[in-house]
Amino acid sequence: MGLLPAQRALVDQIEALVQEEVGRNISHLCAAARGGLWAMAQSIATAPTPVLGLITGFYVPRANPPAAETDGPIGAALLLRALSAAGVPCRLATDTPCRNTCAASLVGAGIGDLPMDVVEPGAPIGPLVDAWQAAGVTHALSVERCGRAADGRPRNLRGVDISAYTAPLDELFLAGTWRRLAIGDGGNEIGMGALPRALIAQDVAHGESIACATPAEHLVVAGVSNWGAWGLVAALAVLRPEWRAAMLEALDPARDAAILEHAVRHGPAVDGVTALAELTVDSLDMARHHAKLRAIRAVVAG
Repeated sequence: MGLLPAQRALVDQIEALVQEEVGRNISHLCAAARGGLWAMAQSIATAPTPVLGLITGFYVPRANPPAAETDGPIGAALLLRALSAAGVPCRLATDTPCRNTCAASLVGAGIGDLPMDVVEPGAPIGPLVDAWQAAGVTHALSVERCGRAADGRPRNLRGVDISAYTAPLDELFLAGTWRRLAIGDGGNEIGMGALPRALIAQDVAHGESIACATPAEHLVVAGVSNWGAWGLVAALAVLRPEWRAAMLEALDPARDAAILEHAVRHGPAVDGVTALAELTVDSLDMARHHAKLRAIRAVVAG
């Protein structure tokens, strides 16, 4: 498939939109990862028969009630809907603390029958690796999933060790022969090991202790990880014209709202910043997110 400079320009425009700073001081991380959206989308778009395995779910034990956060599963569900509609086989992996949030997100997206692999924290990851290999996964994509720091422990942005609630899905991400892709927004997510630890340490609060050591081949750093998932949908619409209709159908504020509302009500899901079960993501309301979604869609729709 011949890729044109005009396509690269559109994807770079989408990446700039998803990299808007929202208060985490990640502008240097965004700069270091720039071009990641093009590389990630190209990897999927040029694969003869892509099969996507997606990892998501970031548990918030201090929340009321404790649950996975709204950033990650919501954007992942929209992305999985788009790819499934385009004929790309997909599956989702998470752990038991995040199971209900992920399942509710898939139902909200209208893809409740999508295969979901779930593991208990502390349980072996081998069976998940076997399941992904048997399914022929070609691309592993992590979206807002807390990863291991240099000492092997996953930590949230407050610097708290959450290993008791977090299965080491880094092992799944790193296993197999699949390509390794990741989206994150804070420095502690799977894939952020592609950036220098010192860069995360100098700019992000608690960066020295929380920086994830698990690398990705292609990394997107976004202001909000859901935005990165939307950006990937839009980039694939640019690179695969035959997928464009499915991608644009998914890039719909009403679709995102349905996923978020179902996840919060039936998961539940909580805002990772406020730790409350409310219709916000990273303390930003739907109006802010949907303005971003419309801007991303407009790049593709013209």
